[in-house]
Amino acid sequence: MRDDSSIPPAGEPPRRGVASPEPAPASARLGAKVRALRRREGISQAQLAQRLDISPSYLNLIENNRRPLPSPLLIKLAQQLHVDLASFAADDDQRLIADLVEAFADPFFEEHGLTSTEVRELAGSSPGAGRAVLSLYRAYTAAREMADDLSSRLTDGESAGTFDRSQIPSEEVGDLIQRQMNYFPDLEDGADALWKRARLVVDDLYSGLVRHLDREHGVRVEIARTTRKDSDHDVLRRFEPERRVLTLSELLPTRSRTFQVAYQIGMLEQRLTLDHLTSDPLLTSDATRSLARVALGNYYAGAVLMPYETFLAAARQQRYDIEVLGRRFRVGFEQVCHRLTTLRRPGAEGVPFHMIRIDVGGNISKRFSASGIRIARYSGACPKWNIFAAFQTPGMIRIQVSRVTSGGVFFCLARTIQKDSGGYHHQQPVMAVGLGCPIEHARELVYSDGVDLMNPDICIPIGTTCRTCERTDCEQRAVPSIKAPLVVDENIRGSSLYATPRR
Repeated sequence: MRDDSSIPPAGEPPRRGVASPEPAPASARLGAKVRALRRREGISQAQLAQRLDISPSYLNLIENNRRPLPSPLLIKLAQQLHVDLASFAADDDQRLIADLVEAFADPFFEEHGLTSTEVRELAGSSPGAGRAVLSLYRAYTAAREMADDLSSRLTDGESAGTFDRSQIPSEEVGDLIQRQMNYFPDLEDGADALWKRARLVVDDLYSGLVRHLDREHGVRVEIARTTRKDSDHDVLRRFEPERRVLTLSELLPTRSRTFQVAYQIGMLEQRLTLDHLTSDPLLTSDATRSLARVALGNYYAGAVLMPYETFLAAARQQRYDIEVLGRRFRVGFEQVCHRLTTLRRPGAEGVPFHMIRIDVGGNISKRFSASGIRIARYSGACPKWNIFAAFQTPGMIRIQVSRVTSGGVFFCLARTIQKDSGGYHHQQPVMAVGLGCPIEHARELVYSDGVDLMNPDICIPIGTTCRTCERTDCEQRAVPSIKAPLVVDENIRGSSLYATPRR
């Protein structure tokens, strides 16, 4: 029998001996996750300890967060439990906690009086159960929306159709992208290989891609003239596999035609990679997997138009000036913003950005965060965020230093965008795109010039949603906060019914 006589410092291999009871650093507290994975495999502590060549007592300390999980042991553990190392990412835990807090902020749970500590304990001790709760909550909100929709249709005298929203494809695809930190190395490698194989040049990229599509795949590109009488007058791209024809609308500007040709090449040449990526268990339906293929095809097209190394070098040289980068690579504002969020190659990372896109109604249609900021998932974003102010000054970049309730500070910029128009009768809706990074990276951005980043008075306090925000004195509060009891004084009226007036 083995008898441990000592336990090594954090990060070192275990040595035999008696363990002291001090807890491990917070960064190493993966015990609950190890325990959950072990139980999933149906093995005991003693059995797993034997596989890892450590004592059961040391494994017990790890599972109870009394000892850290050294990197060599972490790798061995991932191999024994048949999981990816990404499963141990702390970001996943924080996202799960944030999603659960936001879900439990729903008035539906109000009578249960759950605290944030209880939510964290649920996510830490039983992450699988936490994700199951989120699935149930999504199903509940979907059923509620369907009931409202059905009631509205019946009231209006319309026939009632059925549509299962319990698994929203866009949310599942968003989860996949967030888990991968919006970086897909195989697609990046494929884009780099295309430049070499097709001998592409920047100044003739569209023609080079068209030639490659024809030469390698026998697909010719046609530009279609459209009239309002055509049944396809709203179709901007159509690929016909039988005819080997890619038809692009004349309404698309050259930059969009280039993007669509690159997308089609990706669909043909990256098929196996796309099949592998979309086989992820996170994607639970054919519709979701198809949507994911489109999103990943767009990722590939963006990587073709803005090659990683070249684009990163230009971004650093131009201090992330979006307009300059857009002109250099012949792409739009949103495409540059999206590409900036994908610069996560190990050893060659760009600034860690978050990105959000909303419409004038506040509906979030795109969200991703590498900066650490929390973006609302189940309800509208904080109205004090500068992305909403962007609608007041179309085409102008609005900047903001934002402080979240957890104390983090972020440098944010936002601007309105409008998709390529289909003519006078097909004007696209105006949307706004927000981009931001932790304040410590702000000086790398040209937009921080002239901003006194050290002045705390310029910070705008923002939250995730009103229900989860603890600032009770906010003049834009729309609903009560679950983090503070609602106090209503009939004799005093503040700037908002739910805002506590300063005394």
